Amino acid sequence: MGDPREPPEGTPDGGSGNEDEYRSVVFDESFVRAARIQELSARERLAGSFGKATRPRVRLGPLGTVPRQALALLLLILLAFGAAVYFGVSSPNRISARPEGSQLTVSLVALAPASAVKPVADPSNPFAALPPGYSDGAVGLGTPTGAATEHFSRVEVTKALDTVQRYLVASSLAPAALLQGATADVKAFVTPGEQAQFDTSVSQPVDDRHHALTGWLVRFDPAQVALAADTVKVTGAMRIDEADGGTLQITTDHTFVYALKPAGAAGGAPVTLETVRRQLTFEFDRVDLASAQLRLVDSVLQAGPVPCTTSMAGFLQPVLAGPQGSPVPTPPPVDPGNHAHPAWQVCGVLAGS
Repeated sequence: MGDPREPPEGTPDGGSGNEDEYRSVVFDESFVRAARIQELSARERLAGSFGKATRPRVRLGPLGTVPRQALALLLLILLAFGAAVYFGVSSPNRISARPEGSQLTVSLVALAPASAVKPVADPSNPFAALPPGYSDGAVGLGTPTGAATEHFSRVEVTKALDTVQRYLVASSLAPAALLQGATADVKAFVTPGEQAQFDTSVSQPVDDRHHALTGWLVRFDPAQVALAADTVKVTGAMRIDEADGGTLQITTDHTFVYALKPAGAAGGAPVTLETVRRQLTFEFDRVDLASAQLRLVDSVLQAGPVPCTTSMAGFLQPVLAGPQGSPVPTPPPVDPGNHAHPAWQVCGVLAGS
């Protein structure tokens, strides 16, 4: 038998016969298996992969065998997180830092009587001489129906109006605030950022445009006056606006008329009508709405008959009528060149006194 290493046809011509000179370039079976290639499928060739006739069979390590579904889910999570961060930063309705400090600005205007203050003609019906348009108590506040604004819903606007109305009742109509020295019910409406300013206004009222207690509420000195009627006559209206996309603003403008008599006076004492106009600006963010609180940022008060020489920061001190009328000095002249007198302290003459 022949050598099994020789081809069946015998040794080719020119060969060595005993030594295969091409043995060094002959690949064994394991090498051939490792060098297998995989042709592209017909679908891949039709899709345009003409540049490569084959693709290598690459085997990744453990970290490279992540399923496509997992990669897609990871990408989706990253996109959602990025969107949440973007809208959280850029949203106009996001809640910013809460305002703190002296936010309320107060202007007090005394209205001095132009002549002697006379009592009402009929103490049992003290408001008989008022012009039409005045109503009893909260009815006269003229609270409008809530309507949605650009950035606040109808429910949010309605809640703000309700908070303002209850504040006006507590600060302008409730006997506890008017004559009994109570302030807790009014303070409950004030946001935490303004409560320090409110407390200072209660303990140390001063007409410095920020700490006059009468900017927050109507208050008479119980040692001087008393209510001659339980009713307070009111007329006025409210306006709804937006200070910005995250701040709802409500402006109120009301005139309150109180029937007063001297403190401790018996029945039949002369009754005086005290007129107080309050123009207030309130602001609400969504935290304020949720807590039913408000920020009072501007308060203008006109009151008369009140003498120009008396401070109104702690109490309104009206001129009460005597049996024959109470004479009051005419308002002093104001010198614009005198800078010792604060420019915001204004006095006028009460019309129709």
